[in-house]
Amino acid sequence: MAKKNKDKPKYIKTIWWIFGGIWIFIFLFFTFLSMGWLGFMPSFEELENPRSLQASEVLADDGEVLGFIGVENRSNVTYDQISPNLINALIATEDVRFYSHSGIDPRSLFRVLFKTVIGRQGSSGGGSTITQQLAKNLFPRGHQSKLGVVFVKFKEWVVAVKLEHNYSKQEILAMYFNTVDFGSNAFGIKTAAKTFFDKSPADLDVDEAAMLVGLLKAPTTYSPVLHPDHAVERRNTVLAQMNRYGYLGDEDFEAYKAKPLDMSHYTPQSHNDGLATYLREYLRSYMKDWCSHHRKPNGDHYDVHRDGLKIYTTIDSRMQRYAEQAVREHFSKEIQPAFDRELKKRKGNPFCDISKDQQEKFLTQAMKNSDRYRRLKADGMSQKEIRAAFNEKVKMRVFSWKGNIDTVMSPWDSLIYFKRFLNAGLMAVEPGTGYVKAYVGGINYRYFKYDNVQSHRQVGSTFKPFVYTMALQDLGMSPCTEVPNSQVCFEVWGKPDWCPKNSTHEREDEMVTLKWALAHSVNWVSAYLMKQGSPEQVINIARKMGVRSPIDAVPAIAVGTPEITVYEMAGAMATFANKGEYVEPIFVSRIEDNKGMVLERFKPQRSEALDEMTAYMMLELMKGVVQSGTGVRLNYKYHLNKYSTAIAGKTGTTQNNSDCWFVGITPRLATAVWTGGELRSIHFRNMTYGQGAAMALPIFGLFMEKVYKDPKLNFYRGDFDRPSEPVDLDCAKFQQEVQAEQGYEWDF
Repeated sequence: MAKKNKDKPKYIKTIWWIFGGIWIFIFLFFTFLSMGWLGFMPSFEELENPRSLQASEVLADDGEVLGFIGVENRSNVTYDQISPNLINALIATEDVRFYSHSGIDPRSLFRVLFKTVIGRQGSSGGGSTITQQLAKNLFPRGHQSKLGVVFVKFKEWVVAVKLEHNYSKQEILAMYFNTVDFGSNAFGIKTAAKTFFDKSPADLDVDEAAMLVGLLKAPTTYSPVLHPDHAVERRNTVLAQMNRYGYLGDEDFEAYKAKPLDMSHYTPQSHNDGLATYLREYLRSYMKDWCSHHRKPNGDHYDVHRDGLKIYTTIDSRMQRYAEQAVREHFSKEIQPAFDRELKKRKGNPFCDISKDQQEKFLTQAMKNSDRYRRLKADGMSQKEIRAAFNEKVKMRVFSWKGNIDTVMSPWDSLIYFKRFLNAGLMAVEPGTGYVKAYVGGINYRYFKYDNVQSHRQVGSTFKPFVYTMALQDLGMSPCTEVPNSQVCFEVWGKPDWCPKNSTHEREDEMVTLKWALAHSVNWVSAYLMKQGSPEQVINIARKMGVRSPIDAVPAIAVGTPEITVYEMAGAMATFANKGEYVEPIFVSRIEDNKGMVLERFKPQRSEALDEMTAYMMLELMKGVVQSGTGVRLNYKYHLNKYSTAIAGKTGTTQNNSDCWFVGITPRLATAVWTGGELRSIHFRNMTYGQGAAMALPIFGLFMEKVYKDPKLNFYRGDFDRPSEPVDLDCAKFQQEVQAEQGYEWDF
């Protein structure tokens, strides 16, 4: 008995040693873990700058988010930019004791241990706090064994405690919402709110917040797009939790629970969708080049896909939306249906005036440019095998103006199918600043990647303003100067004379004013002016007005043979409205880092191209196009004259109706529009639709009509700025003066 009493203290002592050893082991384990001795552990600097793939944000000049450039569509917000409804929904659902713990919730851990692990109750809930989930999001686990998962879990505890020590609860909540994945390619709450409800996170209602928080459990399972019933069920579960913990009253709970799911504003945020898709793709290349020449404080180059830059563009989101709507409205309702009717008569063949061999050549090149071809070639298939594969019918989704169509056709037939669609390019620039306000590179970026703003297209008669500018500035003429409307021929390098033709016989062999001639786009008068001057003089003026494309110094440029971009034409036309000063069009006003620090501001290059009197007279000439010439339908069909009389313009149509143009100028906006087929052999056979006045001008008309009607834009309706010196452009008075001078000379 005595021996037992003597051994008892040793037994107790051993227990205490074991107990103490366990606590010492735990202490040392977590100490070594936190110091990074047992594997990677983020430092304070890494906690300050977590390695999340933060996309760069592309913003309009008016603040609207146009889209993202990055691996993940993620953009950060601060706590005060998050709706309280989101905060309440998250805490009620994920971590009701969030404000009382220090990163780890012991009660939740014991619940998991006894109910989930021991009692095997899968519905008892998880034990991770919001802070632990944030740690997991910031530093993903990767692929781990079961033992590895336990080890990483301990690391997340340490990171959670560090986060709680270094950040406020509000900052942790904001960081959490910025790092979570909501599905639908929406990373972070800002993108998710925009994607699902077209709202900012601060404006979300209770049911919207509940749905988004519900998505966090399983973005695919509870997707309101893929599984709306599951989404409603999960949303109501979140609402019930909010009601249970006092964040939502009984009456409100019943009301929100009964609300149907509204996905009418669902807009997936991808590089293929949203506003200004073509501009965003252009900016992707532009920013990659910018990043290669700019470094972060640590010496690394900026990465547009990962560093969360903010790219402030010059685009006005409302004008951009109106421009895209104008293209869609005109093409879907008028142009494409008309072309489809013509194609029926041509047995569906979109090509005109070229041989079968040429058609095959064009289609083969299109095949080689396709992703399908590149994949098959990468798989080791021969050219013959690839061509055979393109003849096999497969399921695919194709574009139509009535909505995308799921169909079955061979890839080769799909190449022909897509060639049937006519396309467009539009750019609008603010003359005084050079700011590009609208940029439409095509009809649908998902299916037609080619950017028609940056591509070279034959300009036709929209080149004539350069010729007339030469006549005013170099030859001393005026809009009221009379010239002969008679045939003019040029001898070209000893070959037979080149004699351009007029499109009509109106007033042929009469004396006409320059204003009348430009309004009616008379080729003979353009040729006459070219003969009085020279191609080199015209090219020199075009260069001063920002045209950089190659131009051959030949007389034929008088009728528009050069191939110029929409970008160049818009910038050049803006020169007339800016008193002769050329301002290089720019797309970006400034770039900021993810903390809001300005990295660079951009200003356009400026140069004196014309004297202000010449610029003003050219505007008067081009106003005649709209008042009584080829652009008159802007007034009788789109009624733009009821908003302003200060609208100048010029139509353009190339040979065989291949390229159709319109350039329109107002005091505060210069716009260039091109329309046509992907290839010059794809066009209308007739002039009813195959001309600039029918294909391109209506887009400008619809666009400006929407701009003028928007009371929030309050678009300027006044006249063009007059030159500093007096100018009298009364053609009747001018003719009297000319006749008097001629009479005086005759009497002499």
